[in-house]
Amino acid sequence: MAFNIPTQHKALIVESLEDPIVVKTLPTPQPFHGSAVVKVLAADIISYHREIYNGKRHYVFPMPLVPGSSCIGRIASVGPDATRLQPGQLVYVDCTTRSRDDSADLFLSAINDGLSEGSKKLMRDIWRDGAFAEYQRVPLENCIPLDEDRLCTALGYTYAQLMYMSHMLVAYGGLRDIGLEPGQTVVICPATGGFGGAGVHVAVAMGARVIAMGRNEVELKRIKETIQTTMPANAGIETVKITGDEAADATSLQQLGGSIDAILDLTPPEASQSPHTKSAAIALKYAGRISIMGLADAMSSPSIRWQIIGKDIMLKGKLMYSRDDMIQFVKMLERGLFPKGKALAAVKSFGLEDHKAALDEAAVWTGLGKAVVFEP
Repeated sequence: MAFNIPTQHKALIVESLEDPIVVKTLPTPQPFHGSAVVKVLAADIISYHREIYNGKRHYVFPMPLVPGSSCIGRIASVGPDATRLQPGQLVYVDCTTRSRDDSADLFLSAINDGLSEGSKKLMRDIWRDGAFAEYQRVPLENCIPLDEDRLCTALGYTYAQLMYMSHMLVAYGGLRDIGLEPGQTVVICPATGGFGGAGVHVAVAMGARVIAMGRNEVELKRIKETIQTTMPANAGIETVKITGDEAADATSLQQLGGSIDAILDLTPPEASQSPHTKSAAIALKYAGRISIMGLADAMSSPSIRWQIIGKDIMLKGKLMYSRDDMIQFVKMLERGLFPKGKALAAVKSFGLEDHKAALDEAAVWTGLGKAVVFEP
């Protein structure tokens, strides 16, 4: 089954890390068993996409490839074994790609080829190309159906605004993994970046009291004001400035009152020397939980290991989220638990031809409720 699929389409291409990204006209991909072809409506640009494709991040992936991440798309065609997905259907397309016969073989589409020979084979030979294109072929299981009437008409989201869910899903995966429950208190650290800011949105929507940590006091103030004006009146949100003094920041957290049940760590590599996660661990209650989703070594000192051991703290690593997480999150979104329309996200959109400006803007337009996308 298919509709109005051109024989060729435009896509961005990374030929090598030494060469600039270019726009090329390519044959439009066709579906095979276990796949769908989607027309890309809005493709997420993460803040460090530029550093991935210029080699600064030292990520490994085969080249040439079409870059990208997750996207909002419309099903254009499906393989012969599809039973639910139909042409014309609006879907969220997840960038986390897994082997069907070994869940340990996974990679992030067009970003990193993973840790195993199986994941490297899958990216190299089957699912190489990402979403920075007019059309993309994707695994059927990576397509999460969206109620377009509910989301785009009743709740007023544009396709570009819906793309902000790619940031929120990361935090949701970590928070759900450690069993965050309504009424509990969670520290988001740091909360001033794109994924941390989205984590504040998600934790509040899950009914938690949030303590947002960050160095940027102006951004912390904006986060608190945004949550208080766009989320339910009883939303709990506090902020703590990261000073770099481990003990002082732990005291600041403890002085807010009440026990801290959980921590969501999203520390990027460039903040690997910051002790903020250690401060949060000191303030964490007995038998609390920590989700480590950042790439910095946040828990390496002997003193913090004693905190983890002595207080019976559960420490879990988490990469992205599961398919069930995505399905449950979409239910939250469709039920209206987040701000509606443009109150959810201020999005800057670019065409493929403006890719340099788009990648540059994504590096700076980041934080709670901010997103940059391609609309091919």
